[in-house]
Amino acid sequence: MTRTALRICPLCEATCGLTLTIDEGRVTRARGDAADVFSAGFICPKGASFGQLDSDPDRLRRPLVRRGGQLAEATWEEAFAAVAEGLGAVTRAHGGTAVGVFLGNPNVHTVAGGLYPGQLIAALGTRSVFTASTLDQMPKHVSSGLLFGDPNAIPVPDLDRTGHLVLIGANPMVSNGSLATAADFPGKLKALRRRGGRLVVIDPHRTRTARAADRHVAPRPGTDAALLFAMVHVLFAEDLADPGTELAGHLGGVEEVRALAADFAPEAVAAYCGVPADEIRTLARELAAAERAVVYGRLGSTAVEFGTLASWLVDVLNALTGNLDRPGGAMFPLSATARAPRPAGPGKGFATGRWHSRVSGRPEVKGELPAAVLAEEIDTPGEGRLRALVVVAGNPVLSAPDGRRLDRALGALDFMVSVDPYLNETSRHAHVVLPPPPPAQSAHYDFAFSTLAVRNTVRYTPPPVPLDDGALGEPEIHARLILAVLGQGGPGADPALVDGQAIRRRLDRETADPNSPVHGRDAAALEAALTGRTGYERRIDLMLRLGPYGDGFGADPEGLTLEGLLRRPHGIDLGPLRPRIPEVLRTRSGAVELAPEAVAADVPRLRAAVAAGAAGPALVLIGRRHLRSNNSWMHNVPALTGGSNRCTVQIHPVDAERLGLADGMQARIKGDGGEITAPVEITDALRPGVACLPHGWGHDREGTRLTEAAREPGVNVNQLLDGTLLDPLSGTAVLNGFPVQVEAAG
Repeated sequence: MTRTALRICPLCEATCGLTLTIDEGRVTRARGDAADVFSAGFICPKGASFGQLDSDPDRLRRPLVRRGGQLAEATWEEAFAAVAEGLGAVTRAHGGTAVGVFLGNPNVHTVAGGLYPGQLIAALGTRSVFTASTLDQMPKHVSSGLLFGDPNAIPVPDLDRTGHLVLIGANPMVSNGSLATAADFPGKLKALRRRGGRLVVIDPHRTRTARAADRHVAPRPGTDAALLFAMVHVLFAEDLADPGTELAGHLGGVEEVRALAADFAPEAVAAYCGVPADEIRTLARELAAAERAVVYGRLGSTAVEFGTLASWLVDVLNALTGNLDRPGGAMFPLSATARAPRPAGPGKGFATGRWHSRVSGRPEVKGELPAAVLAEEIDTPGEGRLRALVVVAGNPVLSAPDGRRLDRALGALDFMVSVDPYLNETSRHAHVVLPPPPPAQSAHYDFAFSTLAVRNTVRYTPPPVPLDDGALGEPEIHARLILAVLGQGGPGADPALVDGQAIRRRLDRETADPNSPVHGRDAAALEAALTGRTGYERRIDLMLRLGPYGDGFGADPEGLTLEGLLRRPHGIDLGPLRPRIPEVLRTRSGAVELAPEAVAADVPRLRAAVAAGAAGPALVLIGRRHLRSNNSWMHNVPALTGGSNRCTVQIHPVDAERLGLADGMQARIKGDGGEITAPVEITDALRPGVACLPHGWGHDREGTRLTEAAREPGVNVNQLLDGTLLDPLSGTAVLNGFPVQVEAAG
């Protein structure tokens, strides 16, 4: 029997709505949902391959437990018993602090990933938490925390209304956007041009997005902060800074920013950035002159040596040109499951370094330690050494620096458990692997990406396909993992206990909060009123009801509930972004703190780098994205491999001639962490002095079960790094703009 069902795509941050064709429980086709309120039918090659990924024969369908050194299939009861025994032995001997948690990028694309990791970390009582954020976006969290008092208050470009869009280190025509959830980014850029707007791209690579731009500026990789600082300098020097009357009343530190920018005149940074001073001045003048403009930076400007400074300067520019928190500028989304806005006023602010890593003393940021220090926390002897690890949807052997060292370290752990559908380069070390079901058998609600969406909407899709016989849903896997940690994971364990605990804790807080719509009401009665077929659905209902558009358990009969959302399967449009300052501000001053002390203290480091001028390595390396890939996730899907999706080292013809390289020959690339060999691809799309390799490859290790990926394994670019080069404010690994040596191999 053939039928159709809806499913929000979980394969990238665009979160497009899909219409699935299902035949005898198998997804045979995926197309865009034309009625979806957010994506309106848009689909990319990743979404179109949903069925292949869903039915991948290499997906694990049953748990694996290590016996006699080998992983073998087991029952769920055997798997959770092994988890309880393995983690229990470590925590009894060394305490919960001897257990680390690593959360990978796919974790935030699932309902379970949005609800349970916090409870797992609390159950363990560990401070050794690592995530993919310190390999990607943490600089933006830090700069937002320092500016606005909340590291999750990240302004996004109002793409539908802007007239002048400046992209720095971003290629959304390929990536579909990141930290700016926007279905059909290509269509939005075309609409910008149709309404007479301009697109400016700042990127050392002439990417697909850069080719579509009105202006493309190609700086030396890693110099974004200096270039942005020079633009700020021009705004002040030419009296172009104008935050506007309304925003100016919420800004503090403008004069301090003026003083910090004094040494970064375009002429002073031109040689360092490799961009003429006149071109920098033009960038600043055009930004200031535009009626509605926005600057947006991504991975190329975050995973670099001055990532936090660059992220901070993006919003300094938006503020000084009056484009922060106004239509067409950088605005703050309001998610349906966020806490309802509280009265404006000073907050607790944001700080880092509440604790430090054991070995190299790296500061905590947003409750996490840098992913780059995970290996040393495991393999360095001494008190407090990590002896066990829980990995949820992560593959740090490929995504973190110096994968060979981490590979060895993972093999030395006393115990490791992975929640992962694949036996990949990381999960192959686990003592227990708990595989979640395919995405067609899972519900979907975007907790994280709705907080970053360029338009406010709310959507939920129940599982399109029932669970296989004997399978567990991902929320139940997470809940039972938490119960196992708590010593309550026996055969009769009830995962509803975990959801019930979370619901009661939230209701106790809300009924005691004078600003809550349920203040003073009976928490037990409110809990009884929740709807939903499962514990996770009851939690979603709770969050919707108490959110900014919710019914407040009857306070607003027209407000959101899960039942109401289920009646609207294509989602509900909640409208365009609206100005929200000062309600988002949680700084101690109650204002946007434009010149935070931590940022000001890091500026001399940038000043010294600029003073050194253009002298530096002959070649630096950057990464690249592909439309048919997403980190290391999708190299096992035949429809997404081959063609231009290849692991090659791209290099400019001038550099190729200097180094004696020809197209297609093998090149040896050396860095501080090691060396790799990859085929050469000569292209003038790069500026001279830059080499380019994609991220997420290196599928050549024994013990994995990734048949398609192993056919063309590629090489792991992060093996060129030793993990010591980090952005000090955020702990983010420098994955772009680091020096390499390239030579002919053999």
